[in-house]
Amino acid sequence: MKIIFPVAGKGTRLKPFTLHLPKCLLPVGGKTILDWIVESTRSLDVSERIFITGYKAECVEKHLHKQNWGKTQTVLQSNPQGLGEAISLCLPYLNGDEPLLIILGDTLFEADLSVLKNEYDNNVLMTLRVEDPRRFGVAVTDSTGHVTKLVEKPQEYISDEALIGIYYIKDVAALRVALQTLLRDNIRTRGEYQLTDALQMMIEAGCPFRTQTVQKWLDCGLPETLLETNAAVLPQNDNSQHQQYPGTEITPPCYIGKNVKITDSKIGPYVSIGDDCVLVNSSVANSILWDDVDIHTCDLIDSVIGEGCSVTKRDKSVMLGNACEV
Repeated sequence: MKIIFPVAGKGTRLKPFTLHLPKCLLPVGGKTILDWIVESTRSLDVSERIFITGYKAECVEKHLHKQNWGKTQTVLQSNPQGLGEAISLCLPYLNGDEPLLIILGDTLFEADLSVLKNEYDNNVLMTLRVEDPRRFGVAVTDSTGHVTKLVEKPQEYISDEALIGIYYIKDVAALRVALQTLLRDNIRTRGEYQLTDALQMMIEAGCPFRTQTVQKWLDCGLPETLLETNAAVLPQNDNSQHQQYPGTEITPPCYIGKNVKITDSKIGPYVSIGDDCVLVNSSVANSILWDDVDIHTCDLIDSVIGEGCSVTKRDKSVMLGNACEV
């Protein structure tokens, strides 16, 4: 199996943080978003991981060089025109005999991907049942459980199975034809080449699709949802029970990075602290601190503090909303 991770997006809603890092490299729960996603594929037999880069591609390249993720390569999407166009750039590296898994590189999830190892008959769309399908693309299934069509943001109820950005493609040759048709005939939706349009072509051509429900889908699109996701994943990466600092009380779950100095403070719950941070006489809860952050005599809650920031009780001018400009 090959896996494609599209990570070319700008993450506009997460400015100012994404002025300095692409969204996929933002820290959450002591790791980058991309680290969490790639590690979720460890149970699979992966021959190659392909990362579609674009915005701040050099940052992704640098990060990949530090990882041990087997055979990897990057494909540059220099002029983004939709997810369909992004996946089409990878077609030269795919073959019809090896299945493909596509995982969008900007949201986290809890799902047993190992079920895909024994899927020989169907293409699979990972979904989550949602209360308000009008906000999502959804999959419509028939009485046998097979997908009959994909509908973007239906205003009348037809399905509550929302697509979450994980696509297992067994019929890679058919995907190739569908994507090439999109580009050749200039078939765009909302001005872009959409992967869902290519998948719909495959469905109409007779390729069998089914859905697989995930346990959780964790959004990382806004600072507040980033904090919610941080809280959700921290129990899996909690190292606070091994940490002791002078005059400091730590309430788990928390992640504390390397070379961190903390004195006379209260930390937690749900705090992720990057490397080389200094916290003195402060209280921090439900927050993410990047590397090299200094917090002095300050109470922080529900905050994301960018790399290299210094925050004190006397000087709040460095704060921008709940973010700190890097």
